[in-house]
Amino acid sequence: MLQLNSPDATTNVFKRANDFPRPVWVNDVLAVFGPNISTAEGQSWKTQRRVATRCFNEANNEIVWSETLGLSHDMLDYWAGKASVDSGAEDVRTLTLNVLARAGFGKSFKFRGHDKDTPAEEIQSMSYRESLGIILENCIVILALGPKTLASLARYWLPSKLKTVNRAVVSFQTHMTTMYEEQKRAFAAGEKNSDNNLMTLLVRASQEAADERSEGLTESEIYGNMFTFNFAGHDTTAHSTTFALYFLAANPGVQEWISEEIRSVLRDRQPHELDYRADYPRFKRCLSVLYETLRLYTIVPAIKWTGGHPTTLDVGNRTLKLPPKTIILPSYCSMHTDPRYWGSDSLTWRPSRWIRPGKTASMPGDEEIDMNRRGVFLGWSEGTRDCPGKKFSQVEFVALMVGLFWQWRVDPETQPGESIVEAQRRVLNLICKDSGWVLLLQMLHPERAPLVWRKATSA
Repeated sequence: MLQLNSPDATTNVFKRANDFPRPVWVNDVLAVFGPNISTAEGQSWKTQRRVATRCFNEANNEIVWSETLGLSHDMLDYWAGKASVDSGAEDVRTLTLNVLARAGFGKSFKFRGHDKDTPAEEIQSMSYRESLGIILENCIVILALGPKTLASLARYWLPSKLKTVNRAVVSFQTHMTTMYEEQKRAFAAGEKNSDNNLMTLLVRASQEAADERSEGLTESEIYGNMFTFNFAGHDTTAHSTTFALYFLAANPGVQEWISEEIRSVLRDRQPHELDYRADYPRFKRCLSVLYETLRLYTIVPAIKWTGGHPTTLDVGNRTLKLPPKTIILPSYCSMHTDPRYWGSDSLTWRPSRWIRPGKTASMPGDEEIDMNRRGVFLGWSEGTRDCPGKKFSQVEFVALMVGLFWQWRVDPETQPGESIVEAQRRVLNLICKDSGWVLLLQMLHPERAPLVWRKATSA
């Protein structure tokens, strides 16, 4: 294995996709519902990437934007009604699941707090959202066993929880098949579906490709990609948002800083009155919170290897000869915190490091993100196999920041005899000492530091 802390060498690795492919066998477990962009290679990957790029478009981002703003309002109402909130991480997972349901499949669901019971009819019918939620909650078991093995075991003795998981897998497949057939029939009949959810866009792009006699996706590839989009877009966004909320709770000054931007862009409007295409690009401070969080806590690292052939790589003044099947791992912890690139406070969470004055003005809402970080920031990977849902996640995060911090602030709940400053230090220590890998990097026990939401004094 080769670990890299060289921006030039890392950029070189990501550019030379043929010499340094992604080891797709690492993601083979994701093919539970069919081949997909994470498991494909060669021409198959090019086809799937082309179709995926057409689906993750601005029309779909508009859905993400409006849905997140509405759900953040409902989640904030739920949090504001509590003396303190220890279910924030679970509630954020619910919100991101609901956003995926709407943007992915065109299904809208109301936000339901962690301690609210699931309606009996929803449990009985195993709705799309409920089945997807169970699958994502138990994805390690499903990825390890696979749907076929799980179904075989379910015929015999199996704990009730795993039987529920199997029922969710069957239900989710049924929902996907039904929606796929509906979209295919509508396309064949010449019906124009104005909803730009990912399932509709995938089917539409594949059918149009078939009409143009170019390659589209097979039915199993559509199912496989829909699962991968949901898997990749759910916990990654939920975990990074949880990290960000706890960092913000420990840094009230940053809350005021992003709120200043939000109020400047809103002026006399409500969040739901914002225009995605005109207003989203102005929320650079809100976006910088996500960049800075991923700098210190990168949820999904990228891995490369040399494949079946030897190759060379220039690192500084040396040329390394790399044998076949050499794993190459960019050293995220090192590059993302190296003082040479990030300054003497490289270990400090400071979103403002990403902001620079705009070309015409330096007021909140007119600033720019400093993206002169090539090779030293890999929050969404780089190169041809970077994350196709990058902007999807950014739009969702920014909309959530706007919805939450327009008029509200968050603090850690103080313990008996503890000052607010001491509580903030305790939260930072929890982030640092109690985060780890459970498939993805995450806060392991955020419930140990409940948060308190209060109306901002300036609101």
